[in-house]
Amino acid sequence: MELSSLLEHHARYRPHATAVVFDQQRLDYRAFNARINRIAQLLTALGVKKTERVATLLPNTLELLELYWACARIGAVVVPLSPLLTGVGLSSLINDAGAVCLVTQRSLLPVVAAVLPQLATLQPSRVLLIDGAQPPWGDYAALAAAAPETAPPAAGVTGDDLFNIMYTSGTTGLPKGIMHSHRVRTMYALLLGAAWRMTPESVVLHSGAIVFNGAFVTLMPAFHLGATYILQRQFDAAAMIAAIAAEKVTHIMLVPAQIIALLDSPAFDAGKFASLQMILSLGAPLAQPRKDQLNQLLPGRFHELYGLTEGFLTILDKTETARKTGSVGCPPPFSEVRIVDDAGRDLPPGQPGEIVGRGPFAMQGYWGKPQLTAETLRDGWIYSGDIGYLDDEGYLYLVDRKKDMIDSGGVKVYPRDIEEIAAGHPAVAEVSVFGIPHETWGETPIAAVVLKVPEGTHSAGADSLCAPGIPLREQVIAEELRDWINERVAARYQRVQAVVIMSAFPRNAAGKTLKREMREPYWAGRASRI
Repeated sequence: MELSSLLEHHARYRPHATAVVFDQQRLDYRAFNARINRIAQLLTALGVKKTERVATLLPNTLELLELYWACARIGAVVVPLSPLLTGVGLSSLINDAGAVCLVTQRSLLPVVAAVLPQLATLQPSRVLLIDGAQPPWGDYAALAAAAPETAPPAAGVTGDDLFNIMYTSGTTGLPKGIMHSHRVRTMYALLLGAAWRMTPESVVLHSGAIVFNGAFVTLMPAFHLGATYILQRQFDAAAMIAAIAAEKVTHIMLVPAQIIALLDSPAFDAGKFASLQMILSLGAPLAQPRKDQLNQLLPGRFHELYGLTEGFLTILDKTETARKTGSVGCPPPFSEVRIVDDAGRDLPPGQPGEIVGRGPFAMQGYWGKPQLTAETLRDGWIYSGDIGYLDDEGYLYLVDRKKDMIDSGGVKVYPRDIEEIAAGHPAVAEVSVFGIPHETWGETPIAAVVLKVPEGTHSAGADSLCAPGIPLREQVIAEELRDWINERVAARYQRVQAVVIMSAFPRNAAGKTLKREMREPYWAGRASRI
């Protein structure tokens, strides 16, 4: 179950197969495995021992990818941190993990230097820069080049040993360190590779941030099978479309905002996606109108994954997207899902309740937080905090997050129901519904909207809100969108009080919409109206 043995296997038996493509670098499995050995030797020379934590503060780079495997080789625990972290947010996570080594780059050094005095376990000599020396910080590239290509001494890693600590993205509050073992990551490789129909001939493209857990649902299967893994520095719709066509990519994974950007890109051409066998959506619900658009333009490829980093997931297979419209699928083999009420009792099909699940992806717990672990992981079942229901065949349908649910006059209002309606308007690119204070009802929903067209003008035929070429009158558009939504919702209590036009939604580095940030200003002042 020692994960980096996968690379040793491919380096021996398929040495000239392409392993990694990053920018202009193309590494076969022999060369990539040699890099892993060098980094493992580098870490060992620095004194990093089995079970000790190695933090990274990097965007998508080849060095970040190889550190995952090098840490696994020596039994160290990798702690990938978002390069957007600063100040207390950064220092608190490094201290929480007890990291003894940090790998970063020169552009982020001022951020690291500012918090270094507050870091209890990290010395400057163990801060490495991937892009050149700057004493007292270490030169990662020079140290790696000087290290031997031979494998370090066997670390005696077992399946139960900790592979990583993944800090949650913080969309709902203080990040928590989720612990995944080598065995759990092996299950990612085995079970998800089968779900995506990956083979050694697959070409997997990833442009989202690999510091987040979602990246592992295609990363682990790709390296298990000896496929080609193409890593892009960041998501860019046109660049991704070009790469798919040029590299004959077979598998991609995206969050909904990225799928929308691809579909709306001027560079979109269905012919350029001919090689694709899988388009996976995860991280947040993709609005049904967008699913329909994707399935019409690129049929037979769409999968959807609902899951928690804590270790439970369901998959809607590409063969079921038409038959199970609106569902997020069923658990993969060896996993189970239930719907329970507040007392933990099972609910019948069709009745919403909390989603709980268990299976081979389950975390070992939250790092250093036994009480929080006990609240989330009960008798092997992960309590998600999400609301959903099962149909008669056991397929899961999401309703909303418990924390996003709006209590309006004692009636439960689920934002996702309203979002699905609003997403059907031809001018709406993205929508996010949340509750704000109301002096009569306690809470009332409003809708934040990003329009499809550039701010300032409408193209001909885009929608009926403004004549072609006339500057947008934002207030009028917002009011008309509000009325359009309210005419179509199923119940009076689902009517939105207002629509707010935004140029873009706040997001974390994983691309998830930060609904909490949009909601907070209204609650901070306890305003009763907009």
